[in-house]
Amino acid sequence: MTVMVNSPEQALSSISNGDRIWVHSMAATPTVFLKPLAERAKQVSDLRVLQLHLEDAEPLADPSLYKHLRNHCFFVGKSMRELINHGHADYVPIFLSEIPKLLRSGQQPVDVALIQVSPPDKHGNCSLGVSVEATRAACDVAAKIIAHINPHMPRTLGDSFIPLDDIDVAYHQPLLLPEKTIGTLSPIHQKIGENIAGLIENGDCLQMGIGAIPDAALGFMHNHQHLGIHTEMFSDGVLPLIESGVIDNSRKKVHAGKVVTGFVLGSHGLYDFVDDNPEVAFLDIAYVNNPNVIRKNKQVVSINSAIQIDMTGQVCADSIGSNIYSGVGGQVDFVVGAQWSERGRSIIAMPSTAAKGSVSRIVTALTEGAGVVTTRAHVDHIVTEYGVASLHGRSLKERAKALIDIAHPDFREQLAQQASESLCLSI
Repeated sequence: MTVMVNSPEQALSSISNGDRIWVHSMAATPTVFLKPLAERAKQVSDLRVLQLHLEDAEPLADPSLYKHLRNHCFFVGKSMRELINHGHADYVPIFLSEIPKLLRSGQQPVDVALIQVSPPDKHGNCSLGVSVEATRAACDVAAKIIAHINPHMPRTLGDSFIPLDDIDVAYHQPLLLPEKTIGTLSPIHQKIGENIAGLIENGDCLQMGIGAIPDAALGFMHNHQHLGIHTEMFSDGVLPLIESGVIDNSRKKVHAGKVVTGFVLGSHGLYDFVDDNPEVAFLDIAYVNNPNVIRKNKQVVSINSAIQIDMTGQVCADSIGSNIYSGVGGQVDFVVGAQWSERGRSIIAMPSTAAKGSVSRIVTALTEGAGVVTTRAHVDHIVTEYGVASLHGRSLKERAKALIDIAHPDFREQLAQQASESLCLSI
């Protein structure tokens, strides 16, 4: 039986020493609970907060909590980077598809799931709304579920439903969800997007993330036909293509006619679009990101980003040197799924430089301490604003030449010389 309470503080009053607390992710972050959780942590001891990316998570990063609460991050957002890189929080490198298994197997126990849900429907079911991802698994195994019931949370369909009776403690408050809107795209991002779109064929099934590069790429796909979406997440960039009929999911073999996702993050218009929409399926991320599921669709194209790529094709996407920046996420899940898909292929896209043009992102060797997320054996296409390097099946020498050709012109001569000296490759 659900206990309804009158304040977030009251909702969290049962959290006790040593609890391992899963916090709902992305735009579904139950922000009303974050400050009260920080205060509750000071009254007990040894709390561990398990999380993917959280919105507005600064209360959990306060230095006063170091002896009371430790963040355990499967993906690293802005508020957690400094903590992790100074040893005050933990980063777990893991494929996104593997996190639900980690929870369901008991290898990572969950005592409490802090979630945000829609009000119960006429059948008594709440919805996890805009973010199902691994929170579905956390709810399945948590000893206790504490929920913020929010009338502004969309009622999404798929694996999102949780009976009100399964919620132990609930607090009701209307609160607008955090929004991420498409900003002005730079000429560099526009050119990268155009280069990506040039690799897309009619009937392709797309995976992409959030940000300037996927938004730019989608903006160049208005002349395509019968595109599909099977992705861990999507944002506003897909909406014009759905409305115009470019994305119709008609050629998908798995969930034909539906957009498949694990979560969304974007504008109020996006949240309104997914609300009670039978054409969008929010599914457990262990299923969405399973390469054996992904491969069943033909022509899967994964579009992901990188921080740095070496001249053999190794992709660093979670760190800047030894400093953790983000996470492994679902990149490898979809790179492998795309590679196994009939006529599938993967795309790794990034600007050619960083630090206002002073540093090349294509390098002879990855910065010391950098982690390889996608191996050189898995890479198909690398895209910058200067073109496309197709690496699959190519030798180290051929790869180096192709990557130098799409590096920023200011660095090409230096890269060619380094390739000759360090890698014994005469370019």
